Amino acid sequence: MTGRLRAAMVAENDDGGNGSMSGKTVRIGGASAFWGDSMVAAPQLLHLGEVDYLIFDYLAEITMSIMARMRAKNPSQGYATDFVAVTMKRLLPEIAQRKVKIVANAGGVNPASCAVAIRELIAQANLDLKVGVVLGDDLIPEIDRLKPQLQPMNANETAPERFMSANAYLGAAPIAAALKAGADIVITGRCVDSALCLGPLIHEFGWDMRDFDRLAAGSLAGHIIECGAQASGGLFTDWRDVPDWDNIGYPIAEISEDGSFIVTKPKNTGGLVSFGTVAEQLVYEIGDPACYRLPDVTCDFTAVKIEEIGEHRVRVAGAKGRPPSDRYKVSATYLDGYRAVAHLTIGGIEARGKAERTAEAILKRTRRLFTMLNLGDYRATSIEVLGAESMYGPHATEGARASREVVLKLSVSHAEKAALDIFAREIAPAGTSFSPGTTGFFGGRPTPQPIVRLFSCFIDKTALKLALDLDGKPQPLDIPLIAGDTTGAPAGKPDLTPLADGPRQTVPLIRLAYARSGDKGDDSNIGVIARKPEYLPAIRAALTEEAVRNYFAHLIEGPVERFEWPGIHGLNFLLHQALCGGGIASLRNDPQGKAYAQMLLDFPVPVPVSWSL
Repeated sequence: MTGRLRAAMVAENDDGGNGSMSGKTVRIGGASAFWGDSMVAAPQLLHLGEVDYLIFDYLAEITMSIMARMRAKNPSQGYATDFVAVTMKRLLPEIAQRKVKIVANAGGVNPASCAVAIRELIAQANLDLKVGVVLGDDLIPEIDRLKPQLQPMNANETAPERFMSANAYLGAAPIAAALKAGADIVITGRCVDSALCLGPLIHEFGWDMRDFDRLAAGSLAGHIIECGAQASGGLFTDWRDVPDWDNIGYPIAEISEDGSFIVTKPKNTGGLVSFGTVAEQLVYEIGDPACYRLPDVTCDFTAVKIEEIGEHRVRVAGAKGRPPSDRYKVSATYLDGYRAVAHLTIGGIEARGKAERTAEAILKRTRRLFTMLNLGDYRATSIEVLGAESMYGPHATEGARASREVVLKLSVSHAEKAALDIFAREIAPAGTSFSPGTTGFFGGRPTPQPIVRLFSCFIDKTALKLALDLDGKPQPLDIPLIAGDTTGAPAGKPDLTPLADGPRQTVPLIRLAYARSGDKGDDSNIGVIARKPEYLPAIRAALTEEAVRNYFAHLIEGPVERFEWPGIHGLNFLLHQALCGGGIASLRNDPQGKAYAQMLLDFPVPVPVSWSL
């Protein structure tokens, strides 16, 4: 039974518990958070989820870099191969039988080749399924014409001389057009993650492209489920409360015509859908929650309300929208030197000190060799002692500093591959030349890899030529330009009761809040949600922009911005230049700031002694 049929049956008896103005409900399952997500997700949602659509998100900025390198080696590659060879090959017959539609950005930098491979599988299985391909996000075929029109996001940056890839973040309108044309499977290249969900909603409900509140609501539904199990218990602050990780349920959004939706998961699966799990995903990878810019709409999520209405059923409503801008964001990549990463395990007394001295010796020795061969110095180096809380810097505990078993991670970058070949040869000698207790030379000799760096910019929407390929013959796709002023009022300060005077105790932030961090290029965000509304004044007082900047001073180079999030009793912090370049360009063990929220949860917060915590 599909979700659409189920919704129709429910509508004959009651409102299905979603409080919507219409009996129609579209059920969309989030089957992939990234390229490499678990192969259990899609079968679980297909067999148990009673869904109308499965959406697959594959394209992080790092992934685009990898796919660009794939295409450079083989022009027929550059897409998520396992989406075709594993997921579609295994599930196509059941997809056809259940009449579940598929929307995926698995096309990466080569959606046309991805579609060809899927059509071959459909023909081999003798199935009647149509594949629609959204084309036009790839700027490379016309880069000479388009390059002068690129507008850097950072005014201090200039476009590189040669691009490896350049892709515009398209919106939901082309996906809706593909579905309207009869596609059962829609393949895109680069599009915003949430568009994978919004496209089907525009098609199913006939939403007008100027109904910005509904477009914002549909985008929010996509934002919640596009990272898979992150909305259903994955990465949750209170991880001990999440049962059965091995059988974690993947999220389903039951969306009503008014844009409100319920987040749930398949029955008899593990995981957890609660206020906390959904709120954490809401704040993930967001900058200003009052001005979240997408190709179809500018979203204001500050007044969004999240309400638990049943076991593993959470209702979400309150998104507001404004017109989008007249530009697409473009993520371009280019080659910028080489990097290499070495790992050594070091045990025994003063393991951290021995690891740091080992790294310094390797760098000093190789620099001397570079000078002899006129190779120049490293562009950047990074010494991290894993197991000794290197990423915590001055906040590392004494126990971690005294660890007797650590892994030295030594990362370097250089303009020339020949220099890193020398670096790679000089790692193994540490096993007999330097510290006692050196072992675990895992991974073998490090292999120098190209650095694929990100260049973010904008381009006018009118500059691109979009197309829809439904039968192997692309046809121009005319998407009306709808744009306006994207600016809006920032979220006001919440109406809070001041903390009463009196004695204070200091507790770690985790006692008061949930938190999750994410990344956008070289920036990281940390969303903090109060466990109870009355906790927010204490959190706001302690977590000032200056306090958070000082706490992460050993990791970030830019300023910190703080945004109010009154709908969920929260705050969002945007840490600029926080990831040493971010993505594949970063030399750090945590290039995406995944641990930043966990680090902040140790932050000491003064609260009244009268609070029972």
